[in-house]
Amino acid sequence: MTDKSTDRQKIATHTMIGAAILLVTIGVLHIAQGIAAIGNDAVVTAGTEYTYEFDLTVWGWIHIVLGLLIALVGGALFRGGLWARTLTVTIAAASIVVNFLWLPHYPAWAILVIALDTAMIWAVMTAIPNSDWR
Repeated sequence: MTDKSTDRQKIATHTMIGAAILLVTIGVLHIAQGIAAIGNDAVVTAGTEYTYEFDLTVWGWIHIVLGLLIALVGGALFRGGLWARTLTVTIAAASIVVNFLWLPHYPAWAILVIALDTAMIWAVMTAIPNSDWR
C-alpha cells in the first residue's frame, strides 16, 4: 500500500469516530424534527403538492423512528464492529433517501443531513478494517 492510501485510511479511521458522534447527534435531531412535524410546528411548512407527498404527521413518525435507529447505530459504531459499520452505511443511505423526499418541507436541513450522511458513508467504507481505533 502506498503512503498516500495509508494516510487516507488513517484519516478515515479517525473520521469514523466523528461519524459515530454525528450519527448520535443526527438521530437526536431527526427525533426533534419528527416531534416538530407531528406538532405541526411553524418550523415545518406544508408546501405545495409534490410527487412524494405525505401528511406531516406521517413524516414526523418516519423521522422519529429513523432517528431512534440512527442514534442506536451511532452508539454501536463506537465499538467499531463490522456489523455496526454495515448498519451505519445502510441507515445513512436510508437517511439520504428520507431527506431527499423531505426536501420540499425543509430544504436547507435536508441538504445538510444528506451531506453529513455521505461523509459518514465515506468514512466507514474507507477506514482500516478491524483497526483498533477506540
